[in-house]
Amino acid sequence: MRTQAEAALAAGGQALARLAVLVLRAAPGFVLPLVAGWLAAASTVGILQRFALVVPCALAAGLLGIGAVGGALFVRRTAAGTRRQLENWYGIRIPVVYQPRPELESDERGHWWTGYSYHRSRSVAQLAQLLHWAFRDRATRSEMLWLLVNPAAVFALAGPVAFLLLFGAAYGLAGPEVGGGYGPLNGRMVSLVINGGLGLGMIAAGVLLAPHAVRAYATVARRVLDQDGRATHAQLTRRVARLTETRADAVGSQAAELRRIERDLHDGAQARLVAIGMTLSTIEHLMDTDQTAARTLLAEARQSSERALQELRDLVRGIHPPVLAERGLGDAVRALALDSALPTEVCVSVPERLPAPVEAAVYFSICELLANAAKHSRADQVWVDILYRAGSLRVTVTDDGMGVADPSRGSGLRGIERRLGTFDGVLAIDSTSGGPTTITLELPCELSSPRTSTSFAKV
Repeated sequence: MRTQAEAALAAGGQALARLAVLVLRAAPGFVLPLVAGWLAAASTVGILQRFALVVPCALAAGLLGIGAVGGALFVRRTAAGTRRQLENWYGIRIPVVYQPRPELESDERGHWWTGYSYHRSRSVAQLAQLLHWAFRDRATRSEMLWLLVNPAAVFALAGPVAFLLLFGAAYGLAGPEVGGGYGPLNGRMVSLVINGGLGLGMIAAGVLLAPHAVRAYATVARRVLDQDGRATHAQLTRRVARLTETRADAVGSQAAELRRIERDLHDGAQARLVAIGMTLSTIEHLMDTDQTAARTLLAEARQSSERALQELRDLVRGIHPPVLAERGLGDAVRALALDSALPTEVCVSVPERLPAPVEAAVYFSICELLANAAKHSRADQVWVDILYRAGSLRVTVTDDGMGVADPSRGSGLRGIERRLGTFDGVLAIDSTSGGPTTITLELPCELSSPRTSTSFAKV
């Protein structure tokens, strides 16, 4: 019994020391940004105090701006300190992997590519890249969330322990006095005994509660910082539903494509080949009786065979264009732009060949988008940008037409979205009334062969 009590008190004392460390570590990442923001806001208010409406705006701007900047300085430091604490205290290792920040690149037009978007100014591109990367990187988002959760968790968990310790000490030293005595003890001595006992009880409760508070803090920290290492049931359910949907779309698209090929063969080349066979049979009967008619039928058969061959070539080109298989996505899109009804400017920056299924999906998606632009947009110019950065293929098709592209108005854009969904790709549409229309396709993929294709062309 005594050994257990000593072990509990030792664990409680160790936990109290750890809570003190947590409080000290949580303060800089939360208090200092707020203090800096408050001072900046107060200085701004002092300068602009003659304008009544500017005061609250300056106060809010100072708190948000300086507070955010000050907090950002402690994001990674706070998270790294928490990871070290959990590993030293409980042996819990929280791995962290940051996505690499793509370097700025300047294209032939003088625009800066951030890895996500184009900007004319280098400084604007650097800021946009930093913000976009920070909010897309999962580890950085977790650390920014932890910067806010950390002080709240410390206050919620260390607060009850500190209350029991401080209130117990205060109650034991200055609790209420009992009116009368008890036996040889007078009222003051009875009050000291009762208050001291209650105070010690509250202090003991705080000491025993401290280890549970530290373990709860470790659980909260692990849930926030180790989001990549765990998946909730709801997340797994959504993932399974998404995979089921995309698999059904892929199977349905494949079945529809097979039916289209069968229909084209049956109604086109197959019918012509049957007709050629019947014509040749007629020629056999006419060779001895009417050679002039036989020669005429032979000419018709030759023309029918040429048309059948052309239909077969068109069918094969619709299944997988030879230029796409031989020369890759960039050259295939440039060839497609040559046949487009609208002047099309193509910019390709793909360091190597992409997997064939990805190339085919993107190629036919661009075909659909160019056809839509020529058919519905009333545009004078189309721009196609194909870029591969940071493990993702990004295709942007922009036209200067009337805008208002809506997937609900037809099956073309919905079909593109289903085609990309098979590869976990996304379709984004930016189309306001009056134009322009920008449609972005983004697919995560890996490069497959060491063939460089970086070029800029106007068709």
